[in-house]
Amino acid sequence: MSEVLTAKPSSATTDVATTAPVASTGSEHKHNGKSAPKSSVPARQSGRGTRGNLTIIDPNTKLGSGYSQSERDQLAKMYDQTLNKLTANEIVKGKIVAITDAEIAIDIGFKSEGVVSKSEFGPAANDLKIGDEVEVFLETIEDKEGRLVLSRKRAEFIRVWQKIIEAQKTGEVLLARCDRRIKGGMVVDLMGVEAFLPGSQIDVKPVRDFDAFIGKTLDVRVVKINHPNENVVVSHKVLLEEHLTEQRKEIVERLERGQVLEGTVKAIADFGAFVDLGGVDGLVHITDLSWGRVSHPSEIIKLDQTVTVVVLDFDENKKRISLGMKQLTPHPWAEIESRYTLGQKVTGKVVSMTDYGAFIEIEKGIEGLIHVSEMSWTQHIKHPSQILQMGQQVEAVILNIDQDSKKISLGIKQLEPDPWTMFLEKYPMGSKHRGIVRNLTNFGAFVELEPGVDGLVHISDLSWTKKVRHPGEVLKKGEEIDVMILGIDLDNRRISLGHKQVLDNPWENLETIYGEGKDTEGKIVRIIEKGVIVELPMGVDGFVPISQLAFYPIKNISDSFKSDDNLNLRVIEFDAENKKIVLSATEWLKGQDRSALEEFNAKHPIPKETLEEMAKRREEKSAGGRGKRSKVEEGGVDLAQLVESAPSPSELGSFELPEEMLTPEKGETTEG
Repeated sequence: MSEVLTAKPSSATTDVATTAPVASTGSEHKHNGKSAPKSSVPARQSGRGTRGNLTIIDPNTKLGSGYSQSERDQLAKMYDQTLNKLTANEIVKGKIVAITDAEIAIDIGFKSEGVVSKSEFGPAANDLKIGDEVEVFLETIEDKEGRLVLSRKRAEFIRVWQKIIEAQKTGEVLLARCDRRIKGGMVVDLMGVEAFLPGSQIDVKPVRDFDAFIGKTLDVRVVKINHPNENVVVSHKVLLEEHLTEQRKEIVERLERGQVLEGTVKAIADFGAFVDLGGVDGLVHITDLSWGRVSHPSEIIKLDQTVTVVVLDFDENKKRISLGMKQLTPHPWAEIESRYTLGQKVTGKVVSMTDYGAFIEIEKGIEGLIHVSEMSWTQHIKHPSQILQMGQQVEAVILNIDQDSKKISLGIKQLEPDPWTMFLEKYPMGSKHRGIVRNLTNFGAFVELEPGVDGLVHISDLSWTKKVRHPGEVLKKGEEIDVMILGIDLDNRRISLGHKQVLDNPWENLETIYGEGKDTEGKIVRIIEKGVIVELPMGVDGFVPISQLAFYPIKNISDSFKSDDNLNLRVIEFDAENKKIVLSATEWLKGQDRSALEEFNAKHPIPKETLEEMAKRREEKSAGGRGKRSKVEEGGVDLAQLVESAPSPSELGSFELPEEMLTPEKGETTEG
């Protein structure tokens, strides 16, 4: 007969024989020298035998057929009491019952053991042995394959997560190791859990090198927990701020003007630099960084640099602190006379330029001005950029030192001999030279005698005979002309030139041609209010007053005369000294025949309005003029009578030259 051995039941209600404790040699056990009570499970003898502590079942006997219903219920109740009441998603304790190379079997008091990967225990797995009690996380009581699902890692995470939650509530300081950098901050290891440390929460000052923190362990505080996503945000900055609060309070309480402190450059802006004094920030304005000129604070200091500063000022609440660095060094103007003297040559850098000159830094905090007038002996410098550049190193001579105003005047032309001292020898008075017209102005023309040496030809010295209104009427830029030296002003560095003086003065001989009573021709070159200006032969200008233009009254000269009209004229005044020639058309007409009068009238007809006015006047003067028709009404005039009735120059007196023909006076001019 074959025998069947049973160990643990698979179910409390399965119809199989349940193992009952049976003594191997008797009906009862000994317990502490006494007889142990018999098993509460009745022993069935039919079809059964015993071998050790196992019940031998006859294979011909139906399993479980020997139990009554009450016995079955009692057995199921006893079985249920051997199992723990377990729920998923909680931490439970269990004992290791088996260890293999890859897995560890753990009994948590359930009807089946759970298996956990050995790797979840990490290096500690090598020290585990059967019977050790461990904590695991019950993920699933029974998966789709009917297995118990346990996790050692999840259990460890839950324990850490509970500590993190508690740390947030209590404000406990934890240690976190910076593992790697990500966008916006760092990933840190917080007791085995990955947490996020934002870049703004690493330090109280901006972090420029995140990589420098990788591998470092920092004190942190949990500031935010996202339970659904199991995310943790920590901060190292809050701990620093707490520490700095006390430090800041101590610094502010003992803050005084003139106090010298040490700090770290926290930030740099265009207008200055912010210095961290140990929790309190102060501003060093760009003007307080150095006694010298500073274009940007980065020229003097760098980020994270340790600097020594002095407290200049602060508000009542001590929230705004003004600091200085240059105040810790002597003022450069102190005892400047011992370092610089008049006439001394110095070297400096061009640091600024204006329309009137260039500023040269000869040492930090000491600048001198080279005025445009001190840049060249001969050239007319309009802007310093013509000969200097920003940042250029230049040599100059000290011309003046004003310590009260903290100003130094410099010059660079003084490095060379003054060429004007040699001009009197090279350009004696009355000497003739040839030059090039470089510039034209309303008052004259500048003529270059040699490179850098210009002289002025005044408008009155351009022509003996022409009444020049603007030099552009007779000269052009770039034209080469002959000039004479009229004067040299060494103090004001000016040379007066004349163009007409290279020729003989024609007025000394013009009287023979244009003497009073001489007849000539002239071309109208300009019509003015008082008459016309005419050009006579030999290029001489003359004046014809309006009263001497025609034998009839003239209201508007342009009605009868035009520019470029040629006129027959008689000289009625000649003054060589004042260069004055006055002419008359009517005086010339008085000695002419009727055909000449008609020709003149044809070229310069009497305006209709003038004819009507003349007729009206004659009618009023003629006695008994009723019924008579004047020659005007008949369409003609007595030209000879009109010419004879025209007033003579002697009746009108001397004529003054109009302003347009007066020679301009030489006054103060600005060189061009």
